Amino acid sequence: MRPRESRGFSLIELMMVVAIMGVLVAITVPMSGNAIRFLKLSGDAREISNAAAVAKMRAAAKFTQSRLFIDVTGRNFYIQTYTRVATASCAVGVWCTEGGATNLSNTVTFGFGPVSTPPPNTQTTINQAAMCQTTDATPVDIANTACVIFNSRGIPVDNTGSPTGVDAVYVTDGSAVYGITIAATGFIRTWQTNHTSTPSWTLQ
Repeated sequence: MRPRESRGFSLIELMMVVAIMGVLVAITVPMSGNAIRFLKLSGDAREISNAAAVAKMRAAAKFTQSRLFIDVTGRNFYIQTYTRVATASCAVGVWCTEGGATNLSNTVTFGFGPVSTPPPNTQTTINQAAMCQTTDATPVDIANTACVIFNSRGIPVDNTGSPTGVDAVYVTDGSAVYGITIAATGFIRTWQTNHTSTPSWTLQ
């Protein structure tokens, strides 16, 4: 009795399999790329929100002012505390940096692109928080920065120490925009919208 000959795939069958795999790759690669970009943007927004919350708690714990320092062009942020008592690393009356800087993801920048309207019941005009200032006798603005400052009661204040409720930090990846807003009570919220001039903000 003759053994049955084993039969492989034909060239047409192999080409069909390759074609199907190509179609699947063409569909999934853009989708996975968009998902990764979204995760980077939402993750950075969450990091900024958490840093603002830490700055708020740090101010209350140390009975002083604390600020979230945003380096817009450097694309990073960190926490600083105003020293009222000299330490080994910081003199009295200066903003002392605590910990290291956190960098934004490579696809994310500070800004809000074409978005022209802020989240509801936050700011009158959409804008990043006011620029940080030096601690000189005559303070001056530090270019390309934004600061969210909290006093010892966890209330957001401006550079003069007056309460404010219009602070916000915006980040974008060119397809969506996230906004981290700080209400006059110190309540921190995160918002998301599309990257167009007519936003549709949703609370995250």
